[in-house]
Amino acid sequence: MKMHTLISLFVLSCFLVVLVNASKAACKDPYYGKCYGIPLACPPGCPKLCEIECKACKPYCACDKPGAICQDPRFIGGDGVMFYFHGKKDKDFCLISDPKIHINAHFIGKKSKKGRDFTWVQAIGLLYKQHKLFIGAKNVTHWQDTNDNILMHFDEGDVQIPLGESREWRSPKAGIIVKRTSMTNVVEVEVLEVMKMKVRVVPITMEESRVHGYDISEDGNCYAHLELGFKFESLSGDVNGVLGQTYASGYRSRVKMGVAMPIMGGAKRFQTSNIFSVDCVVSRFGLEMSI
Repeated sequence: MKMHTLISLFVLSCFLVVLVNASKAACKDPYYGKCYGIPLACPPGCPKLCEIECKACKPYCACDKPGAICQDPRFIGGDGVMFYFHGKKDKDFCLISDPKIHINAHFIGKKSKKGRDFTWVQAIGLLYKQHKLFIGAKNVTHWQDTNDNILMHFDEGDVQIPLGESREWRSPKAGIIVKRTSMTNVVEVEVLEVMKMKVRVVPITMEESRVHGYDISEDGNCYAHLELGFKFESLSGDVNGVLGQTYASGYRSRVKMGVAMPIMGGAKRFQTSNIFSVDCVVSRFGLEMSI
């Protein structure tokens, strides 16, 4: 069978991304002239998607940096400790709660043979001042990298950003900027003087399904979900949430170390009634505290 015929058959699959050869990334900051624009191969741990540390001119896996939330949710806390938080499918959980900012996540998932739900972050709801920003992954049956699968809403309206790298949307009054950092499916959100957040929409690949036993290849759902990476500029010492607590003053990880899958429990403390609710037990949003 000819190669072009094989490729055309796989276009109909959720798993097209696994057919692509190891990708490359490049430094996009012209300040680092010796590294700027030079394509570098992604590491084995993230052969399809990676970032470049321009100063050292080295590629790295964004999902391995503090502030990352990826996969079946795998977290890297602000303390650098990795843990899993499974939550529950079709429920919402508080990721970050601070007096200035609050971010919830909506989980999707499916039943597994292992006695728990497989779950992924499908959308986030960000509250800042009196504003609300929603970013989510579309329900995708057949994944194609060239299709943009991000949904965005700000307050009562849609956020429309033309396709293409470096295109952006701004809300000067709210101090929020959303910028595309790739042609499709990747944006960076900046809340001025508070945080930056990289948001990427990805599907479950055939290899992931095989390795983890997701068994999703027959139902036609790619389970498109979000991979997130946070960098904070201003948080209080009392910040909370599944991820936020790891940035709090005096925080010590409660997860069991030295096991294959360290689990962060306490899901009831972080659950909210909807994606824009601040009614989780650990909520700090709107409280007057010193930074």
